[in-house]
Amino acid sequence: MTRARIILIAVGVLGLGVGALTMVNDVEFSQIIGVGIWIVGAIVIHDAILSPILLGIDVLMRRSGRRVSLGVIVIIQVGIVVGAIMSLLVVPEIYATTLGTQNETVLPLDYGLHLALYWLATAALTAAACLVYLRIMRRRLRA
Repeated sequence: MTRARIILIAVGVLGLGVGALTMVNDVEFSQIIGVGIWIVGAIVIHDAILSPILLGIDVLMRRSGRRVSLGVIVIIQVGIVVGAIMSLLVVPEIYATTLGTQNETVLPLDYGLHLALYWLATAALTAAACLVYLRIMRRRLRA
């Protein structure tokens, strides 16, 4: 193992330790349970929904043969993963707006609409990245 990898692992473990210690000392037990439920939910969403979807897309694109290059497959997978991560961050806000708040300024936005717009922008940028990648590859083949 390289020295840099050991340092990064040590910093990560230290960060987890500081976060856990801070949570135990400063956060109410009921909130810790809520965080635990959120983490379990994120793991379930990742393993039961996102991973099979990505695997299915990967299999379909690879079966299409030479029509879809590995670079395009990777770009599309990155776009899906980025959108999924943003969804995991925004869905709690969408749920919280359905519960309502005592202060209207706490959750003032239409998070569902913004998430949909984010997915559209991610799809457009992913398509643009695929086009740029394909143009670069065509130029390399011609040269």
